[in-house]
Amino acid sequence: MTEILPPAAAPCGSCPYRTDVPSGVWERVEYEKLPAYDEDTALQPLGVFMCHQVDGRMCAGWVGCHDMTQSLGVRLAESTGRLTPEQVDALHEYTTLIPLFESGRAAAEHGLADVEAPSPFALRASEKILARRRARGEETP
Repeated sequence: MTEILPPAAAPCGSCPYRTDVPSGVWERVEYEKLPAYDEDTALQPLGVFMCHQVDGRMCAGWVGCHDMTQSLGVRLAESTGRLTPEQVDALHEYTTLIPLFESGRAAAEHGLADVEAPSPFALRASEKILARRRARGEETP
């Protein structure tokens, strides 16, 4: 079973949870995942939300936005040994100075607002992401 890497010290520059990232950087389906993590614990997705930029790492914006003490994905990852109790404690204490949306729903609403017609700034951000993925040899849409 693969260990889950802890979140970065700060959310990536294109994180959908950051308030300073333009709308429409990511595809619709990526934004549509975010509100489910606002639900009561028993109704949340079973997995942790992973970083869009670094393979194997938890999304720092997700950790900073949501109450990790109430995260079903974190609880399941700990129970299966993918996260240690020490890692879970660190998630509970995680903070960042980067301004984040107050919920997954707010982040999704912002991100979806311009998904059909992204600004030039959003398009440049998307192109940078694709270029990095190609450079790492990852498949891109």
